[in-house]
Amino acid sequence: MRRSRLVGFLTSVLLAAGAALTGAATAQASPAAAAGGYVALGDSYSSGVGSGSYIGSSGDCKRSTKAYPYLWAAAHSPSSFDFTACSGARTGDVLAGQLGPLGSATGLVSISIGGNDAGFADVMTTCVLQSDSSCLARIATARAYVDQTLPGNLDTVYSAIRSKAPNARVVVIGYPRFYQLGTSCIGLSEAKRKAINDASDLLNTTIAKRAADHGFTFGDVRTPFTGHEICSGSAWLHSVNWLNIGESYHPTAGGQSGGYLPVLNGAA
Repeated sequence: MRRSRLVGFLTSVLLAAGAALTGAATAQASPAAAAGGYVALGDSYSSGVGSGSYIGSSGDCKRSTKAYPYLWAAAHSPSSFDFTACSGARTGDVLAGQLGPLGSATGLVSISIGGNDAGFADVMTTCVLQSDSSCLARIATARAYVDQTLPGNLDTVYSAIRSKAPNARVVVIGYPRFYQLGTSCIGLSEAKRKAINDASDLLNTTIAKRAADHGFTFGDVRTPFTGHEICSGSAWLHSVNWLNIGESYHPTAGGQSGGYLPVLNGAA
């Protein structure tokens, strides 16, 4: 065999082997999580508010068939799937009403929680309707809460999850930055947008630290959402939606499938 043909042959073999190994690794990751049941906990970012296609029986929790937990379950067929995430949920709501399906057979748990505890809705309402100074003052109050009170609330939730699901892989998923900065954008001032983004970063840092201390995996969605923030021209987040105000500042269906789902896939 000529040298050029030999090199080509060996290259193709190595590429095929690499692809096979990559495929095997990918195939091994999801069945391991899917071997047990999957329980999806959390707030509106997990229930799928903003993505439409809400499940009628979920009522005000607004669980969507386009939310990342539903998409993951449809793709990986876990032995059971319990979707208890609910719009508006705080840490106390998770403890009071979402942990029932957890058990020793649970193989995977996902959760996004903490934004409502920190007053996310009130922060955004203040920043949309009031002055820069009022917005920044409200954000400062939220940041103080995230620094001083939220860590303890998260610890309580994470400890309860581990107690009820001792064998589960737990993926704690964060929140995106909301705005692309340095662009011409109708609406909030640059000062407001930057302060909101910085507060989101603090929230993510706090959640990631508490998750790590409990041995959980943190799923950071800021990277896939980069270039898809509000003001980007290709947003995966709703801005103010006056026709359905509850969907404002929540991921679209594209944000769920293109931003959140890949993060869960990578972490599960």
